[in-house]
Amino acid sequence: MKIIVGLGNIGNKYAKTRHNCGFIMLDRFVEEVEKEGLKVSWKEDSKLKAITSKIPYNNEILFLAKPTTLMNNSGQSVNKIINFFKEPIENLIVVYDDIDLPLGSVRIREKGGPGTHNGMKSIINALGSENFKRIRIGIESRGELAPKHQDITSFVLSDFTEKEIPILKKSLDIAVEELKNNLT
Repeated sequence: MKIIVGLGNIGNKYAKTRHNCGFIMLDRFVEEVEKEGLKVSWKEDSKLKAITSKIPYNNEILFLAKPTTLMNNSGQSVNKIINFFKEPIENLIVVYDDIDLPLGSVRIREKGGPGTHNGMKSIINALGSENFKRIRIGIESRGELAPKHQDITSFVLSDFTEKEIPILKKSLDIAVEELKNNLT
């Protein structure tokens, strides 16, 4: 089984924010899977502290999860999921936003540190390891589209602008394909 965790914050107020790229990408992946004829239903699992779905895909079982903890406590949920299923962390793929990558870019890493991402810091601390895959979606905190002088917290918790949305959609398509490629 592969465990795919998208990072974000629960609630309508955060639904379209930069920090919810993990949730947004999982939803985009589910749209693609449903086009292939598979029905995906989500349920809240209070024991695992996540909204979850379990689906068959390419001769594999995928456990999809959106932690219901706040972003900075994502490790609580991921640790519970890994322990519940007794899966090696090498079967974990985490999808999240990255302020250090340009908007529109997608990077895959087999393992590594959390960078500046507090959700990833929480996961690495909870698991005691950095040895899991991640798909990073660039949101560009300081660059061409983002203001040069802006508080990082307010930036990641703000919605994408109309100008950014088409760029985001392209990067989400790339991220979905990368995820599919990592499942075969």
